[in-house]
Amino acid sequence: MSTSTPTTRSGFSSLGKRALAVVVLLVAAWLLLKVIVGFVTAIAATVAVVVAVIAVIWAIRVL
Repeated sequence: MSTSTPTTRSGFSSLGKRALAVVVLLVAAWLLLKVIVGFVTAIAATVAVVVAVIAVIWAIRVL
């Protein structure tokens, strides 16, 4: 009886480690996605501001 208990505990421990690894990977992927989206948003906002400034300068010259 006592020989099957470590095997069962080892099985649960392995399953627990695997579940923890999946959770860690999901959290890391979510954080990475948030960083990438934030970076792309920052670049897009900067480009939009530059284009707006160029448009204003062009409009002033045309008038």
